[in-house]
Amino acid sequence: MKLTPARRLYGFGATLLVALTICSCKLSSTGEPSFIIPLAVAGIAYLLAIREFFSTPKFPRRVIVIGLVLPAIWHLLFLVMPPGSDDDVHRYVWDGRVQRLGYNPYIVVPSDPALGGLHTPETRTLNNPDVPSPYPAGAQLFFRAITAIHESVFALKVAFVVCDLMIVFVLLDLLRSSRQGAHWVLAFAWNPLLAKEVAGSGHIDIVGVLLLLVSVAALVRRWRAVAALAFGLAVAVKFLPIVLLPLYWKRVRMRDGALAAVVVGLLYLPFLNHGRIPIGSLGTYVQRFRFNDPVFATLERVTAPQLVAGLAVLVGFLTAIWMRSKAPAWSPDAFAWPMAASLLCAPVVYPWYLLWLLPFIRSASTVPIMIWTLSIIPTYYVWHLRTVGRPWLVPGWIMILEYGSVAAAAAIIALRRITRSAALPCSEDKVE
Repeated sequence: MKLTPARRLYGFGATLLVALTICSCKLSSTGEPSFIIPLAVAGIAYLLAIREFFSTPKFPRRVIVIGLVLPAIWHLLFLVMPPGSDDDVHRYVWDGRVQRLGYNPYIVVPSDPALGGLHTPETRTLNNPDVPSPYPAGAQLFFRAITAIHESVFALKVAFVVCDLMIVFVLLDLLRSSRQGAHWVLAFAWNPLLAKEVAGSGHIDIVGVLLLLVSVAALVRRWRAVAALAFGLAVAVKFLPIVLLPLYWKRVRMRDGALAAVVVGLLYLPFLNHGRIPIGSLGTYVQRFRFNDPVFATLERVTAPQLVAGLAVLVGFLTAIWMRSKAPAWSPDAFAWPMAASLLCAPVVYPWYLLWLLPFIRSASTVPIMIWTLSIIPTYYVWHLRTVGRPWLVPGWIMILEYGSVAAAAAIIALRRITRSAALPCSEDKVE
């Protein structure tokens, strides 16, 4: 039997299904070898599938359909499981609950004894109960809307999975309009981080990713007002995409940008405190929270953390400006690299932060980012270390493995480009 690209892809999909099924059963043991090993196997299968995507320009439609059925299965398996030791979603329930009870999530502190009666069994286990919420207004209103329908972790996870599904449809439309192979939607849908962090743990980032992708799709279609508005809403969910502003300069009208700014401002109206825009624990986040941050930790030794955080934003801005001048219009690379560069310099780099990059990794130049979404998997070991009383700190060998893999991939790609560029003049000389 001839092993065609389609059959190889089926094999990698089946491997992902088995590995992620095991992971879903071990979600409560995040960080233990029984969880990390099958997740790493899924990562290897994913990389092999990416190799097929690059070598095969087009797959039959049935391959795409079956390829999308598979993640639907493993997403469902993760969805029905409790989120495990990654408990951000419990904070989401709390934020939505206190809003509906008339409190401001940017002011109230969950550990305040006076608020003990507001807790439910799900909110008593939220993380960092000694600080108010850090999430922007768009995220807060999303929490309120979902918990108004049903106040539970499961309801929020279902909402996140729906966003995940909507991204698939928007991405298929983008691939069709840009005449790229539809199989690249699987580069998003098959990434192991997606199942674990959206259907499994439940993270608000996927809502922002959807809004950002809608903005990109609107830009491609010249729907400038929609593009600006969706971009503003994405920033109102998480601040990361703000570094993409240079990509919108002169591609949306000034009135469209003003409309987006007004809408984002209106989102904050319910949370104003004595006429001031609240930031909750955002300052504490920059000052105190650290995870998987080799660049930030190095720079923090010589200057204030606020300045280093500002530098992270500046690096993203400059990368966006450079990508706009170098990359073709609407290139996914131009959206992926500024966010990746900013995250590289951030004080906290959790695995789910890389969800923002997933819809935009479908070219050879984004292979280092693809590698990063997998090389970050060993950082889950820190969750296991916390359960055995060890410090909340990523071991040095894990960071070397994570960022070393990304650096190696980038170096190989750069070397190949240099070699190819050097070979072209030689070929021209022979022709002459």
